[in-house]
Amino acid sequence: MTGQGWELVGAPNARDLGGLVGADGRRVRVGQLIRTPALGRLTDEDLPVLAKLGPACVVDLRDASEITVAPEDRFAGEPRVVCLPVHDAEHPVFTYVSAVLLGHDLNAYAELARQGTAGAMAAIYRWFVTGESARVGFAEAVRLASRPENLPLLYHCSAGKDRTGWLTVILLTALGVDEAAIRADYLRNNELTDSLRAVIVEAMRRRNPELDVDAVLPVLEVRAEYLDAGYAEVRRVHGSFDAYLRDGLGLTDSHLRALRAQLLE
Repeated sequence: MTGQGWELVGAPNARDLGGLVGADGRRVRVGQLIRTPALGRLTDEDLPVLAKLGPACVVDLRDASEITVAPEDRFAGEPRVVCLPVHDAEHPVFTYVSAVLLGHDLNAYAELARQGTAGAMAAIYRWFVTGESARVGFAEAVRLASRPENLPLLYHCSAGKDRTGWLTVILLTALGVDEAAIRADYLRNNELTDSLRAVIVEAMRRRNPELDVDAVLPVLEVRAEYLDAGYAEVRRVHGSFDAYLRDGLGLTDSHLRALRAQLLE
């Protein structure tokens, strides 16, 4: 269990952000912000759980090229689905993560492995701050979360850890949650997906006995250094996270007030 009264077997790192302490000591409302990986691996037993969560809106941060090769998302009910692709073809990490998750041939990514996947992951987090589709997608997701008709809001990418993780950083920071609590939620991904990571690595080893595990693990994990790279880029480009919210993402005082009004108790 994740300590929240529910779990999704096919999405082990899914969790409710409710209960975290935000601005003025007000807690994030339970059952309103749900972060998950892609929903294509949900089991039949997961669907009643998802139905109880009852998302009104599902935000998908994947590109069409990722969606078409992945198992079709499974839903309970008929939530509004909004695709906000945060993707850059110049960064092969996105397709590499999908390829690893889906068990595809990784030979095409040999050069990436040689360059160092941990460094590539840190570069992705810097791109989250400055990339055009990242700024557009993340900003629109926050605006969606600020409107009551979209709540509960569920959001995901492929693995539910990087794009989903950075959007969580944005939402929780905007809600006034402190950085230590945000970091703890971000890093929880590793404990929640420990068994899944082991299964993926073992399956990859069976297909390729010469697998370089050190080149694969960085894309299956979250690491403090990735988050630090994003925060450092925010400071470098904007000076502060508040300036990033306003200047980088174009969020207004009205957007931020509405977000807090809807999502803080």
